[in-house]
Amino acid sequence: LILEVDGTRAIREKIREGTIATDLMKPISLPMYFFSDGVGQTLVHALLVVPSLLFALFLVHIDLPASPQAAVAFAFSFLLGYLVNFFVNFLMNAIAFWTLETFAVQLVVRWVSDLLSGQIIPLTFFPGIFGRILFALPFAAIYSTPLLIYVGLIPPSQYERYFIAQALWLALFSLLSMVVWRAAAQRVVIQGG
Repeated sequence: LILEVDGTRAIREKIREGTIATDLMKPISLPMYFFSDGVGQTLVHALLVVPSLLFALFLVHIDLPASPQAAVAFAFSFLLGYLVNFFVNFLMNAIAFWTLETFAVQLVVRWVSDLLSGQIIPLTFFPGIFGRILFALPFAAIYSTPLLIYVGLIPPSQYERYFIAQALWLALFSLLSMVVWRAAAQRVVIQGG
């Protein structure tokens, strides 16, 4: 629920409204601004969701991570997944520099992500080579890896392998985001009148 917040939608809105031009002239890092906005939205969303989850604990039994090591690994994996998710959304919204509208692209990516991330059907249900392919995709780094660490299906001996996979996706998407952002920022044309 917390990963559903997308602070990068402001990119699309600012491009459509034309305010991105004046924002680009300000002495701030706009990608960092969008990230900070997303973190702020996530924290506000968490303030709304966490009390509901705590109340649900009284109604339904939810196991905590098996050990403090698993809890720390889950938190670290969740952070990596959050960052991968941010940069995927950043890329999708930055497309608006060329298309002005990204809703259809984002909808398709969201559906694919929901299905292939383990959010709808756990990736452990998929057999053989198909399951391995799904685990190799970036969507698994967003949802499945943190959740499998939480429930203990990824043993501590394999944490490093999964963290490396998440870090590689993070590096790839952050690099792609910065390349697209630089190209997009140079593309902006301000028309006065």
